[in-house]
Amino acid sequence: MLNGEKSMKKLSAMVMACLLGATVAMGMPGSTSYAETPVSEDNVVVTNDNSIFKVSRMRKDNMLDQYRLFKYDKIQIISMGHSDDFGANTTTSTAGDIMIGVDGVAQIPYVGNIKLAGLTLSEAKDVIQAKLSKYFKLSEFNVYLKEYGKRKVYVMGNVEEPGIKEMSVDNMNVYAAISSAGGVDNRGRSKHVQILRQVDNTLYFREVNLDGFVKKHDMTQNVVIEDGDIVYVPDSGKVVWSEDIAPYFNIYAVYRSIVK
Repeated sequence: MLNGEKSMKKLSAMVMACLLGATVAMGMPGSTSYAETPVSEDNVVVTNDNSIFKVSRMRKDNMLDQYRLFKYDKIQIISMGHSDDFGANTTTSTAGDIMIGVDGVAQIPYVGNIKLAGLTLSEAKDVIQAKLSKYFKLSEFNVYLKEYGKRKVYVMGNVEEPGIKEMSVDNMNVYAAISSAGGVDNRGRSKHVQILRQVDNTLYFREVNLDGFVKKHDMTQNVVIEDGDIVYVPDSGKVVWSEDIAPYFNIYAVYRSIVK
């Protein structure tokens, strides 16, 4: 039992170090959706719960129907027969491209700011239509998604190009994140890739075997990541000949040529 407690403390300390490193790298909190309450070691949860870290599906059927609007998404509002009201010159009036801000709020013509992040397109349509209906009689009205906003993920540790990576919504998984960083380097432990996610004041932690996904096609090892997640590849501690030993042979050869 004592060894288990020591292991958990060691893991918690490592997780906190990863989170601190990501915060320093960004110069800001990981995601605007996270609470400002600091995470303590007591609030680190190691989990394999698929409700927290879902398995990534290679084919996303009916994605748009289930999709919930996110910061930096661009939408377009279209209404039939209100060209003068919306400033268009055709029978189909449009409000142009409207970007959802970092706070999840979009500025809608005539009605002002509306919180749209977290809503489906159908829900957003109902909310916007209800607001506009106070000023216009809308016979046909729709809201379209024009462009998905980019997500940001921290890829840290033993990868070729660590840093903050912008990811498209259809590639939000561990394998894609590590690929965007150039892959695991010579020292990385690809069998022990770690994902960290802060929800409110709790930090969730999961370890996946990237080798198992790539070589054995174990789909459960490629999980969905979210904006603000940390993907960390730990060091294996192994000796790399070309980096650790060969340079010393070269130095020795140069030294011998000088002293001869």
